[in-house]
Amino acid sequence: MSPRTVNGTVASRRRYDVIVVGAGIAGSLIAKQLGRQGWQVLVLEAGTGGRETWEGHLDAVETFRSAVAKVPNSAFRHNAAVLSPDVGDLAPDGLSFTADGYFVQNGELPYSADYLRAVGGAGMHWLGICLRLHPDDFAVKTRYGYGRDWPISYHDLEPHYRAAEREIGVAGDAQEQRDLGVPLDPDYIYPMHKIPPSYLDEVCRSLDGQTIHDPVAREDFPLKVVSVPQGRNSTPDPRYAHGLGYRPKGAVGLPNYGERCVGNASCVPFCPAQAKWTPLRTQAEFAESVTLASRCVVTRVIEGHDGRIKGVEYRVYDDPASAVSRPYRAEADVVVAAHAIENARLLLTSGLARGSGELGRNVMDHPTMLAWALSPASGGQIGPFRGPGSTSGWEAFRFGDARRRRAPFRIEIGNWGWLWATGAPMSNVGTALGVGGDRMGNIVPAAVFGTELRHALGDQIGRQLQLAVEQPADRDNRVTIEDRYRDAMGNPRPVLTYNLSDHVKDGLAAAKRVASAIYAQLGAQEHTDHSPRDGVAPLGYFRYRDHDYAYKGAGHGAGTHIMGADSTSSVVESFQRCWDHPNLYAVGCGSMPSIGTSNPSLTMAALALRSAEQIHRDLLELHRPVNLGTVEVHR
Repeated sequence: MSPRTVNGTVASRRRYDVIVVGAGIAGSLIAKQLGRQGWQVLVLEAGTGGRETWEGHLDAVETFRSAVAKVPNSAFRHNAAVLSPDVGDLAPDGLSFTADGYFVQNGELPYSADYLRAVGGAGMHWLGICLRLHPDDFAVKTRYGYGRDWPISYHDLEPHYRAAEREIGVAGDAQEQRDLGVPLDPDYIYPMHKIPPSYLDEVCRSLDGQTIHDPVAREDFPLKVVSVPQGRNSTPDPRYAHGLGYRPKGAVGLPNYGERCVGNASCVPFCPAQAKWTPLRTQAEFAESVTLASRCVVTRVIEGHDGRIKGVEYRVYDDPASAVSRPYRAEADVVVAAHAIENARLLLTSGLARGSGELGRNVMDHPTMLAWALSPASGGQIGPFRGPGSTSGWEAFRFGDARRRRAPFRIEIGNWGWLWATGAPMSNVGTALGVGGDRMGNIVPAAVFGTELRHALGDQIGRQLQLAVEQPADRDNRVTIEDRYRDAMGNPRPVLTYNLSDHVKDGLAAAKRVASAIYAQLGAQEHTDHSPRDGVAPLGYFRYRDHDYAYKGAGHGAGTHIMGADSTSSVVESFQRCWDHPNLYAVGCGSMPSIGTSNPSLTMAALALRSAEQIHRDLLELHRPVNLGTVEVHR
C-alpha cells in the first residue's frame, strides 16, 4: 500500500530517481525542475495539504479570521500528529523564558523562529520580501573579520537569482537595487513593477538627504527610503526579458488568474487575495513524473555501501488529530532533504553527514529589535494596516566598514502599526477597555466605550509607527537531539541552543539608537520599552552595556548544514551535496554560511535551482549507457 497524495491519487512506485523530503520553497522548486527533465520524483511532506483547492483556501481564510492571535501559523489548522514550532510556545518567566512546544530550548536566549510543517511549508506564511544578498555578504570573514565566507561568490549565484525572480514573479525597482551596490545587469528589469509605496513610506521620505549618526559604528549614514522587491503580484512590466514581458501565474483554485496585491495587510500569515506567491503555484506546474505525497513523515535516511544513500523510511498517518501511522520505505538514486532545522534533526537521527562535526551547528536567524512610536497628532493619520507588512526601508546601515564594529542591520519601515511589537490593533482595544497591560505607554489611561472608544482607537492606530531592525546571526549555536525528547510519533524533537554574540548585540544597540534618532527627526513620540515590568521581562530580553533590549525571531532559520570549500569544516559543498554522501543533498537556508541582512527566501530559491542543475547532471552520469566496446582476447 502506498501513501495518499495531495490530489488523492496513489503513488504506485517503490523506486524513484529522486526523493525530495519537504514540499516547501526549496523542495518544490527542485521537484519541478527535475520533473521537467523527465525524472521520476517523489516529494514526501510531513504536513497536510488541501490549501491547493479553492475550498481549502477559503477554509484557511476563515481559520485566520477566527484566530484570536494573528501569528504566522494562525491560518492553518493544528496538526497534533506533526507539530510545528509556534511563537506561542514561548512565554516570559521572570527575566528568562519558558518553552512548551515542538522545540526543546536549552539556550541562554530563546530561538523564537517558527515554521510550518505543511504542503508549501513556511512559504505559505512568508512575508514575501525578495532581497538578494549583497556581494559583501558572501565574504564577511575575509572583508570584515567575523562569521564565515561562502565557497561561491555573488556572481556564481546571479543567474539563479534571475531564475528565482522569474519563478516567483518578483515586483521591484532594479535601479534602486543597483544604487545600493547590488550588481544587477544594466538592462535587467524585474518581472513586475514595484509595489506602490505606502503613505507611511512617503511620510518617511521627508527625511531623504538627512544624515543619522550611529554612535556604535562612529559614522554618519545618509537616509533614503528605498523600495523592497516583493514576491507578490503588481503590474507586469512589458519591458521584462527584453520586451517579452511577464505573465503572472494563476492563483490557487483559479487557473490563469493572479490577483494584484490589494492591501489586505495580512501577508503573514495569509493573503486572502492570493496575490502573494507560495510554493503551491510551483506545485501546480509539476510534471506527471512528480508525485507529491502529504502526511508522510520521513523517519530515517538509509545509508548503503560506500557512503551512498539507498532511500528513506517514512510513516504515513491519516488523521491529523492522531499520531497513529504505518511504516513505508522508498528508494532512489538521489535523496534531497529541504529544511534547515528538519534537515539537521533528520540527518542526526540517521547518523549521517557527521564527518566535519559541523552538522547542526551555526544555527542562525535574524534577531529583530522592534522600536515603536506615535507620529505627531498634528500630522494626522499615517495609514498603517494598508498594504504589505513593509514596502520600503532605510538600507544604508547594511553595508560598509561599520560591519567590523557591529553587526549590520536594515531598518524596515513597517506598515502594520504596532502589530508585532504590542499586538495592535487588538492590544489597543484591550487597553481602551481597561484590560491588558500598559506596555503601550498608557495611551488611553481609563476605560472608554461607544463613540469615545471608536474615536480613541481611530486616533491611536492611525498614528502608529514601527521600525523592525534585523541583524545577521552567525555564531556557534546548534541543533541537537536527545533520546528523552520525542514527538507523538516517536521521532526526536529538535533541541535548540541559542545565544547572541557581542557583535550582534552591538548591532542591536546601534539599531535602537538609530531608530530613536529617526523618530526624533520625524517628530514622533517614542514608546519603545524593553525593560522588565514587575519582575517580568519581555521575550528575548537581555541587558547589555547597562541598557535593556529585547528581540523577536524573524523565522529565518538557517545555517545547520553550512556549505564550504572543504569537508573538514563544512557539511555540504557549493551545490549543497553532502561531502560524506555523494547522492545526498541537504538544501535550503541550512546551507548558507551567512545570511547578511536580506530575508533569505530568495537566496534559498536560487540555491535550490542551482542544485537542481547539478542533480540533473548527476542523474545523467548515473544513467549513462556503458560502452563495453570490443575486447581483444590473447591466446
